[in-house]
Amino acid sequence: MPTARLRLQHRRFRLAFRAPVRTAHGVWTHREGLLLRIEDDAGRTGWGECAPLPGWTTETVDAGAEALRGLGEWVEERALARLPAGLACLRGALAAAREPLVLPPEPAALGVAALLPAGREASARLTGLAEAGFRVFKWKVGVGDAADELGWLDELCGRLPPGGRLRLDANGAWERRVAERWLERCAERPVEFVEQPVAASPGSTEGERRRADDLLQGLAGAYPTPLALDESLAGDGEVARWLAEGWPGFFVLKLSLHATPQETLAALARAGARVVFSSALETRVGAAHALRRAWAWPGERHALGFGVWPLFAARALDGPVAAPFLRREDVAALDLEEVWSALA
Repeated sequence: MPTARLRLQHRRFRLAFRAPVRTAHGVWTHREGLLLRIEDDAGRTGWGECAPLPGWTTETVDAGAEALRGLGEWVEERALARLPAGLACLRGALAAAREPLVLPPEPAALGVAALLPAGREASARLTGLAEAGFRVFKWKVGVGDAADELGWLDELCGRLPPGGRLRLDANGAWERRVAERWLERCAERPVEFVEQPVAASPGSTEGERRRADDLLQGLAGAYPTPLALDESLAGDGEVARWLAEGWPGFFVLKLSLHATPQETLAALARAGARVVFSSALETRVGAAHALRRAWAWPGERHALGFGVWPLFAARALDGPVAAPFLRREDVAALDLEEVWSALA
């Protein structure tokens, strides 16, 4: 019996950010990736996004583009399953493009965490965002001198609105002693969690990864402020491994980087895990698919890590304007065809 044939097209992009994004991985001025368009025999069209994050995995945009050229414009669906396991982002993008982009009817809206700039300028930015109604704020740390950042932490806490909370994201930049200093300070402050205080870099040896993992588990058990995994979840099978090891903290998920997000979320739901859906600084296409899954999440709700927009210089590529609450109708109204046309 013949299998379904699909028309598979892709466009490569290099998109400038409206403002540079500073993290412990460096200063990012643009985002690179591949936008996919798939049309089946019935004329149904779907879109996916393959945009690996430098510093998270060894997957590259070049490798994804080469794999797509190898598949060709007309491809049988079963051929898509034979892509190499190392191309998790591409595999996830192809799967997303073949799934209906439909949101559940509830909830009507989900809370959003606002992204603060790194450094001291975060303080002034927090004040404006608090006046706009935000109550959860994510601050990139591990970018500058630890002593300076620790001082700015108190300044930020002093500017929080009533009931406000901070999320600190170190992007794996700290060594053990620095992480301990931060966690000692956070214990008495309104910090919801500390994200990825330490991490093994992509390409590390098994021993280096094991030592980083052991340190994370040790820190999680020694201090009252919860920790969250992010970079440690980038590879295939990492979520399952951390669940098997009984990780007690949060799982921050950048779903556009995962090969099988549906299976990943099902395992987390069965475990009753604390999940935060987060932006990978992707375009509207990757964000729309991630938000669809956030709306369907059956577990406890935590503020979305999607307070990043406007992100790109070209407005047609962004998701909804960042607000304290993201409304269902705004996500459902996202026009993915517009992104494809904008990249023509």
